Amino acid sequence: MKKFALVPIDNRPVCYTLPKQIADIDNDIELFLPEREFLGDLTKNADIEALLNWMKSLPEELDAIIISLDTIAYGGLIPSRRSNDTKEEIETRLEELRNILATKNTKVYAFSSIMRISNNNINEEEKEYWSEYGKKIFQYSYDCHQKGLVTTDIPENILKDYLETRKRNFEINKLYLKWAEDGIIDTLVYSKDDCAKFGFNVLEAQQLQKFIKEKNINALVKTGADEIPLSLLSRAVTCGKKVKIAPVFTQKDYTNKISKYEDISVFESVKGQIELAGCECSEEPDADIILLINNFKEEQGELVMGIDVEGFSGKLTLPEKPYVVSDILNANGADNSFVEKFFEKDINLNKFLGYAGWNTTGNTLGSALCCALVKYFATNLNISSFKKLQIIRFLDDWAYQANVRKTMKNQGLGTDINFVDKKMKQYEDVLIKKFDAKFEEIGYNFPWQRLFEIEVSVS
Repeated sequence: MKKFALVPIDNRPVCYTLPKQIADIDNDIELFLPEREFLGDLTKNADIEALLNWMKSLPEELDAIIISLDTIAYGGLIPSRRSNDTKEEIETRLEELRNILATKNTKVYAFSSIMRISNNNINEEEKEYWSEYGKKIFQYSYDCHQKGLVTTDIPENILKDYLETRKRNFEINKLYLKWAEDGIIDTLVYSKDDCAKFGFNVLEAQQLQKFIKEKNINALVKTGADEIPLSLLSRAVTCGKKVKIAPVFTQKDYTNKISKYEDISVFESVKGQIELAGCECSEEPDADIILLINNFKEEQGELVMGIDVEGFSGKLTLPEKPYVVSDILNANGADNSFVEKFFEKDINLNKFLGYAGWNTTGNTLGSALCCALVKYFATNLNISSFKKLQIIRFLDDWAYQANVRKTMKNQGLGTDINFVDKKMKQYEDVLIKKFDAKFEEIGYNFPWQRLFEIEVSVS
């Protein structure tokens, strides 16, 4: 029996329920998760004291602890951008975390975010002033990194607060390097999302990489965010086993293109995710697993934002070796053309290791690889749990994100769950037949009361 513990970023389905659904594929994996109510959401911070007490109560014999450091430091990923706590207050609670981790005789895989800079005036996940000054702060950050100090008409008090928040978070991130040096953390990952070519976040990433190289610390800076805990779960599952994964692209001449919300090429993103999972990026003839990637040509689509691009139109040949599918033609949402052709094929469940088409390229890759590796190494495979997860992923990434959500947004329906129930039925029937599955009930809810994410429950 393999035992892992996970402190998630927050209580969203992709952060909380998805890791458990993946772990359930192998009956010989036990995944310890805190109570969902301990974690934060869009408006509520995590209960840090409850989480620390939960960590103290974990069994002594664990194979790995995977931890979102933002959850303990600030109360979650979103609170890390909003929190007004002082550096000293944050360091106090982190010292308690360090003491807990020091007592656990297990590997620790930890991750922390480099504070993002969204190029919009939407304050849903930022401080209140982002609604008026978000784009200006982004431009100021971009110009300062590219050109040096520049003038701006952002009010002095707002700019001061923003820069002080950034400085505080950066100092906290540097603190974790010492933890890694001291052996408290075995693998440390700094995640960066919503990246541009220049910006304070890009500059901080470069400085962290310099520190890591100088001190020869087992730490990485990776493009991505929400998938990082799944990537680290992959790393815990592989645990030194030699696994070669070969990326095979539907558009092999366009792997140098850059996905939306990322700052590296598709190929670099793929290679980075494979290596973060503890695997080796290889050529197809040598591979243990094929990573089949439905990539875009010139520009990645974004369905809800009205950026429609040409879907997959080639001949689809499924690999003879074990394979997993990453559908990254769109940022958030499956490629309907690809899914249609995929479902025309006979899917051999002995070889098929999973599908994902969730949000950013990094999100999709990290979650797909985690599912694939858990199934590939399963010592007590639960095929029913695997089928259940595939139905959930296709209902979310394909049915909802690529189809129903767009309709709801265009018609201004808000979070009308009755509309969702009605529209999803046709997709449910297709999937239940395709995966030869029998379930009593499939339900939906909007956990954060917004269209961006839906929770699919299958019982």
